[in-house]
Amino acid sequence: MTTDSKTIPTTLIAGDGIGPEIVESVIEILDAVGAPFEWDRQLAGMAGVDAVNDPLPKQTIESIRRTGLALKGPLTTPVGGGFKSINVTLRQEFGLFANLRPTKTIVPGGKFDKIDLVLFRENLEGYYAAMEHYIPVGEDPKGIALSSGFNSRTECRRIVKYAFEYAVKNNRKTVTIVHKANILKLLTGLFLEEGRKVAEEYKGRVAFNERIVDACAMQLVINPWQFDVIVTTNLFGDILSDLTAGLVGGLGMAPGANIGEKAAVFEAVHGSAPDIAGKGIANPLALLLAAVMMLQHVGRQDLADRIDLAIKKVITDGGLRTKDLGGDASTKDLTAALKQQLV
Repeated sequence: MTTDSKTIPTTLIAGDGIGPEIVESVIEILDAVGAPFEWDRQLAGMAGVDAVNDPLPKQTIESIRRTGLALKGPLTTPVGGGFKSINVTLRQEFGLFANLRPTKTIVPGGKFDKIDLVLFRENLEGYYAAMEHYIPVGEDPKGIALSSGFNSRTECRRIVKYAFEYAVKNNRKTVTIVHKANILKLLTGLFLEEGRKVAEEYKGRVAFNERIVDACAMQLVINPWQFDVIVTTNLFGDILSDLTAGLVGGLGMAPGANIGEKAAVFEAVHGSAPDIAGKGIANPLALLLAAVMMLQHVGRQDLADRIDLAIKKVITDGGLRTKDLGGDASTKDLTAALKQQLV
């Protein structure tokens, strides 16, 4: 997505727990760099339940439909009450087929240093589109739990092609297709089959290899530097993307993007952390990195680069860090330091 207009209408969801704190931090930094977003503030999560008894109000959905772009703080899906997962609902509502999770070292000196890889997860199918039910056994009405997932040839091809296109545009060298086709011969065999076809189309431009998911998990913690771009199915992508976040310090460093043909939602991957809400110590980096991805998405790589450089100067080289990263900086301290670098 690119735009020539002066401002870009964008849905803003502050979220729950630490959400409002980190969202305001990120908005301050975006304002300092002159980002073109015009915010349409909407509710979701517990804030939506409190206001209209709906964790994903119709007004919020209509806003995203209108803008085609959203920045989302962490949300809490209420337990019970028949409420569906907010994230799953958003993905299905807007056809957000690609989940993009970059993993890059920001705080140096850890066990895994100089990590720079990107994981693509198919976002609509697999076991997360599960059809589940119980089968009674004897007097136990829930004696067996049965779940059926599905993958379509169309969506398998679309996510793999998206990963290869990303590799070409971003000068990435290798795409690794991750599967379990040795056991789930049809469900993930189809994914691997389509992946190999797509890889042939990029032969000579992007290298290709494949890994069984359990072997990939092991190799990610033994030698993560061998990976560049990873593309996989829904469940495997959910698990492996949290694993890769652990390589660089945890979910506080993990931005995410959910991309579709007509909309894109950018988010901090971590939860709402109600235990530290209001204490002023939340780390805004995951959401800020998501905002950097959003700037890239709308064609403002120049502004994205400026924020990336500020992060490098303040955190990577400067050592100013929040508590979760081993420092003692408050959210406001970190925000002010990043803004200073952007002046």
